[in-house]
Amino acid sequence: MTALEEHVVAPSLPTEIVAPAARAQRRRERVLTTLGYAAMVCALVMVALPLFWIVMTSFKERPDIYIQPVTWWPSTFHPENYREALTSVPFTTFLRNSVIITTALAAIKFVLGVLSAYGLVFLRFPGKNFVFLAIIAALMVPNQITVISNYALVAEWGWRNTFQGIIVPLAGVAFGTFLMRNHFLSIPSEIIEAARMDGAGHVRLLWRVVLPVSGPTMVAFAIITVVNEWNEYLWPFLMSDDASVAPLPIGLTQLQNNDGLTNWGPVMAATVLAMLPILVIFLLLQRHMIKGLTSGAVKG
Repeated sequence: MTALEEHVVAPSLPTEIVAPAARAQRRRERVLTTLGYAAMVCALVMVALPLFWIVMTSFKERPDIYIQPVTWWPSTFHPENYREALTSVPFTTFLRNSVIITTALAAIKFVLGVLSAYGLVFLRFPGKNFVFLAIIAALMVPNQITVISNYALVAEWGWRNTFQGIIVPLAGVAFGTFLMRNHFLSIPSEIIEAARMDGAGHVRLLWRVVLPVSGPTMVAFAIITVVNEWNEYLWPFLMSDDASVAPLPIGLTQLQNNDGLTNWGPVMAATVLAMLPILVIFLLLQRHMIKGLTSGAVKG
C-alpha cells in the first residue's frame, strides 16, 4: 500500500469507531430530553389540577360539591357564588387592605434590600462580614419564633389593629439582602472601576450602573416579595380585630366560617378573586423578566 493510499484509507477507521459513540450520545440526549419533558408535564399537572378544581368548584352549587363520586365539571354553572363572596363579607375592604399592606411592605423591602446589599458589596466598614453572617442567621429563624416577642412589643406601643402594627414587624429584608448581594457580587468589576474612574459617587454608581444591569434579579425579588406579602396570614390574623385592617386571607377564613357551615362555592369564588391580582402582576413582571434576561447583557 502506498503512502497516498494509506492517507486516503486511514481517516475511515476513526469514523467507524466514532459513529456508534455518536449514535449512543444522541440516544442519551433523546432520553434525557424525553425525561425532561415528562417531568415538566408532571409538574404542570400537579400545579394546574388544584387550580382547575378551585375554578370549577367556584361555579358549583352546594349539592354538586358534596356529590359522590366527585365530579370535576359542574352540572350547571352557578355564578351566584361570586356575588355571595362579594356580599356576605366586606370583600372590597379586605382587598383594599391587602393592596395597602402588600404595596407598603414590597416598597419597604425592595428599597431596604437593595440599599443594604449595595452597602455590603460596595462599601467598606468594620464588621461587614459579621453583618452578613447575621443576615444569614436571620434567614434560618422561622417567623413563628418571633411572634410572641413581636406581639408583646406591638401591643405595648398601642399598634394592635393598625396598618403599622402589621407592616413594621414584617419589614425585615434578610432574603432580599441575600439575593441582591449575591447578584451585585456577580457584576464585572471592570464596569464598577470604569464608573469610579469617571467620578461616579455611590448614588450615581447605584442608579446609573448597578441597578440597570440588575433588572431580572430585581424583578424576581419583587415577585417573591409581593406573593409572600399578599398571602401573609398568621401575623395579620393576630394583629387585626376587625375588617378595617384585615387582609384577604383573613377575609377568606371569615367567609369559610360564615353561618357555622362552610359553603365551599363562595369560598372558592373568593379564592379565585384573590388570586387574580397576583396572577396579573406575575404575568406582567414575568414578561419584563424574560426581556431582561434576553436583552440585558452588558456589551463592552
